[in-house]
Amino acid sequence: MPLTFSVITCTWNSAKYLEQSIASVLAQDYPHIEYIFVDGGSTDGTLEQIRALKRPYRLIENIGGGISRAMNEGIRHATGDVVAHLHSDDYYLRPDVLSTVARHLESTGRGWLFGRIKRDLNGTLEDEGFTSPEYSYARLLSRNFIPHPATFVRRELMMRTRGFDSDFKYAMDYDLWLKLAQLGDPVQLDEAFAAFRVHDGSLSTRHRMAAMAEDYRVRLQHVGANPLSRAMHYTRYLVRRSRALQQEEHT
Repeated sequence: MPLTFSVITCTWNSAKYLEQSIASVLAQDYPHIEYIFVDGGSTDGTLEQIRALKRPYRLIENIGGGISRAMNEGIRHATGDVVAHLHSDDYYLRPDVLSTVARHLESTGRGWLFGRIKRDLNGTLEDEGFTSPEYSYARLLSRNFIPHPATFVRRELMMRTRGFDSDFKYAMDYDLWLKLAQLGDPVQLDEAFAAFRVHDGSLSTRHRMAAMAEDYRVRLQHVGANPLSRAMHYTRYLVRRSRALQQEEHT
């Protein structure tokens, strides 16, 4: 049987960008897609856009409590073999994204896969600005280089991790990748699958320092009790924080 994808899109007053996100899913050449929307109480026309869809979908409404809870609610309702989270302001870059992912997951038998993204800056697509290292658990523990919109996880593996930790506001995805990594290595592809939209409402751009601190907190949870390892991660965090502050001063 071919793999079925559960594409989960969390929304909250997302009407401005949702149309492009939906269009990118509908354009996929892979037919086995379960489309799930988790809405936090939109009042701007988001729900009307979803209900106008001419294909089957599932809409879960009035889910409060933050993005982690919304994503977990989507996972709880998912029935597909593979779970993908595509936020309402992000979109797939081409029609063969899911068919490409399915082919690699089936041929390798692995539990999860990640590719790359492009950054959408006011409608202009740009590269990420860095070269992703070859995957290893040690490298991932050093830095989160796995982009959420281009990550696809078998649902059975996702359930073993218990999903996203709602204690985190920014680094819930990083924490999940490290939990998945303890269960098995992913497929790593260098091709870009999705666009991540950068705008004032993006958590990662509005609260960069807080996100960096939370990344460090995640590392401490996964690095263990070795004092040398913890000291190394603390030093690395201080250096990165200092560089980030210097960059902000010059912008």
